[in-house]
Amino acid sequence: METIRDNDLDSMSLEELKSEVIKLRAGIRQHRDASGHNLCWYCPELWDLLPEKVEPKPEIPSEEEFLECCRIYRNSFTTKEQLDEEREIILAIDLETDQ
Repeated sequence: METIRDNDLDSMSLEELKSEVIKLRAGIRQHRDASGHNLCWYCPELWDLLPEKVEPKPEIPSEEEFLECCRIYRNSFTTKEQLDEEREIILAIDLETDQ
């Protein structure tokens, strides 16, 4: 992939630079605040904020690998406290079944 240079920034005024930063921040916040399936990695709206226009051709892994990565991503939102609670519930169930 060719290196993209941001030479266009050199000719922008302070007001144009501020406007560009505001636009980029809005796009990043929109993606950050997304939920559900809008969290997926394919986000052309965010990519369209860049000055260079390209037609992305993402390489998609096998369905099995893709879904496994989705599972890992989803599980990354589980907190330590939630894991501790789940372990306590499992331990309590195990103790009940042992009796």
